[in-house]
Amino acid sequence: MSAPAKKRPRINVRRPDVMELVSAEVAVHYQSSLVEKIRDAGGKITRGHTTLLLAQDFGFCYGVERAIDLAYASRKVFPENRIFLIGEIIHNPDVNRHLREMNIVSLPWKKIDATYDELTPEDVVIVPAFGAPTSFMEKIEERGCYTVDTTCGDVMKVWRRVRGYAKDGITSIIHGKENHEETRATASRALGGNKDGHYLIILTLADTDFVCDYIRNGGDKDAFLKRFEASYEDGFDPDIHLKKIGVANQTTMLKSETLEIQKRLAKAISDRDESSENFSVFDTICGATQERQDALFEMLKTKMDLLLVVGGYNSSNTAHLVEIGEKELPTFFIRDASQITSLGLIVHYDLHHKQEATSDYAGIFAGKEHITVGLTAGASCPNNLIEDTVRKVFTLRGETLDQ
Repeated sequence: MSAPAKKRPRINVRRPDVMELVSAEVAVHYQSSLVEKIRDAGGKITRGHTTLLLAQDFGFCYGVERAIDLAYASRKVFPENRIFLIGEIIHNPDVNRHLREMNIVSLPWKKIDATYDELTPEDVVIVPAFGAPTSFMEKIEERGCYTVDTTCGDVMKVWRRVRGYAKDGITSIIHGKENHEETRATASRALGGNKDGHYLIILTLADTDFVCDYIRNGGDKDAFLKRFEASYEDGFDPDIHLKKIGVANQTTMLKSETLEIQKRLAKAISDRDESSENFSVFDTICGATQERQDALFEMLKTKMDLLLVVGGYNSSNTAHLVEIGEKELPTFFIRDASQITSLGLIVHYDLHHKQEATSDYAGIFAGKEHITVGLTAGASCPNNLIEDTVRKVFTLRGETLDQ
């Protein structure tokens, strides 16, 4: 067996000369002076019989901007090297397309396959904003690659929390999507430094109630393990590992739901133990996610005819904005402006059936001379796509926009 490759020293790709070039390129690809103009005007623009409202907080967050900057900088610093990316840098098809055009190749993120064995010490591997499981990081280190880590700081805060739980013998209950990159990365950290920690991933309030009932009353262990299959580590035993629990979450979950999950789990532990000492919690919803959700709740206080939410279909934080909006008014989840096909038809993602659908929305405007359209976007959506959507709305209403 050959000796493992020598670990590469950390490379700083955020050099001033590099970032000057990156900033110019990113601006061309993703920025919009029109969107900034609307933001400066209080998020409202009216032309003729059409008003468009833009949420106070929307689009790229700092963590996403940083990840994109680092990916672009990697190609500047390593112009001739092969560059790989674990999965997607963020959940936005437009951004990931630009990276492919820069010859940055996506690696599988669900499991380590033979592709990783072909990596060499001259290759560069970018870790996405969601982070990556520890097994992937260990594999990259084993191969001796250059590594550019773009993991969001808010995600790393969650990792520190679940590592602390593991050290203290506390099982991490992770509110998140079992098949989401960030959740899998967090779950790997919940095992702790000695790989002897424990975790359970739950998504819904129904999942929570099932766990709460087991905490209070015990039950059929086989049924429990079957229900949460693939959502816990090997060796997890609910009869043992639900004695002491701590809650963490995927940073982009719906805040109100996470708080309710925390409340129900705390009550179950208290009912069982007549004490809360075996329950721990720490708020790990990221600030940008909260701001975008809060901004939408505020915008919903204004009467609107419909809401457009722009972002990648696999973007968790964008999907939660859709969930908030659709409780109040007709809401359409679109990737970009091309999906608004006419004054009456729109192609959008149906969260409930998990597939694309085409809807006739002309009736929403029936009998109305003046209409108001709301617009927001997830933290991984660039301003250029938001501008395209604004222009499409007004173009279809027969109005033009000056820059």
